[in-house]
Amino acid sequence: MKKNIIRLLSIMCLFIFTACSETIKTEKETATVEQKIVITDELIDELGITNRDSLSAASKRALQWPQDLGNEWFIQFSDLKPLKGDLAYEEGVVRRDPSAVIKENGKYYVWYSKSVGPSQGFGGDIENEKVFPWDRCDIWYATSEDGETWKEEGLAVARGEKGTYDDRSVFTVEIMKFEDKYYLCYQTVKSPYNVRVKNQVGLAWSNSPNGPWTKSEEPILSPADNGVWKGEEQNRFLVEKKGDFDSHKVHDPCIIPYKGKFYLYYKGEQMGEKITFGGRQIRHGVAIADNPLGPYVKSPYNPISNSGHEICVWPYNDGIAALITTDGPEKNTIQWSPDGINFEIMSVIPGVSAHAIGLDRSADNEKEPTEILRWGLSHIYNNGDYQSIMSFTSERKTTHAAKGEKAK
Repeated sequence: MKKNIIRLLSIMCLFIFTACSETIKTEKETATVEQKIVITDELIDELGITNRDSLSAASKRALQWPQDLGNEWFIQFSDLKPLKGDLAYEEGVVRRDPSAVIKENGKYYVWYSKSVGPSQGFGGDIENEKVFPWDRCDIWYATSEDGETWKEEGLAVARGEKGTYDDRSVFTVEIMKFEDKYYLCYQTVKSPYNVRVKNQVGLAWSNSPNGPWTKSEEPILSPADNGVWKGEEQNRFLVEKKGDFDSHKVHDPCIIPYKGKFYLYYKGEQMGEKITFGGRQIRHGVAIADNPLGPYVKSPYNPISNSGHEICVWPYNDGIAALITTDGPEKNTIQWSPDGINFEIMSVIPGVSAHAIGLDRSADNEKEPTEILRWGLSHIYNNGDYQSIMSFTSERKTTHAAKGEKAK
């Protein structure tokens, strides 16, 4: 029974929090559904229900859950481990937001955001100072033979010339390889970097993981243009109209080839973002293209999550899996979609030590649902100004036994 509890909790989250595309059932329809439930003695025993004639709302939900609950999606993350070589922590330098790791010519490759110097926030001279650690970044890359000791190879994609859409910062990068070509998608900011600035997504491509890289002249994705700020004050919480879930920023892009198309997953931030019962209002969306270079068209089903922060997605079983972390009522869940759009909770996991996860794309992601999470990269805040890249591991959790107790 214990192995089922996690999945039960996950589906409970789904029923309570996930936005449903169907019309809410009437009381009569709900009663009809309840009448169809077959309450067996085995099910009563499995769920530990005291009295089948006195069912709480929680028990009624539990009785409608699938009866073949397993733990194949349930994992636990390790503590983060420092890297060696050039990616070890370096005072005065920011290295963060690692891309997925790919393996080419016997070496691992990773791309990341890099900047130098402390952050001043929005209280100083925003035109000349550095607002955030990810401000005034360029995209660099490194290689490794073992995934532990890394050599920094140099600059991959630089900020644009003054006046371009990416002249302030390029950061939070992700890699995609498709048909012997390499594609980097990333966030961009144009100066001045104030609290109402609207981040966009850029793209670069190359015939080699070592470059050179050709950048898109225009962004491939922009925020929705249907929110309305209130007044002229630089206050991102004052709005006349909030607009779509991504009316302020589009963040953390990741492109996956899927069913003959290209799915660009991203994090959306809304104008006038609130703190709700789940924390920050952060949701994910997807834009789809026929070609890696675009154009990318946002799905009419957006948003496709109720929670999340950085994008962490991978193909599995002819669908798309996602690790949802940090923000919202469905945080710390692993979800799966049969079509890349409609996601369901598969497990609720006990916290995630890794952040801005760089997946190991060389893993056999079809071996089991979470095989791609067995090893990867993360970043850590060494202090308020500087971050470094570290590694993580995870493992499936299938038993729970006390010290000295024989596990089943």
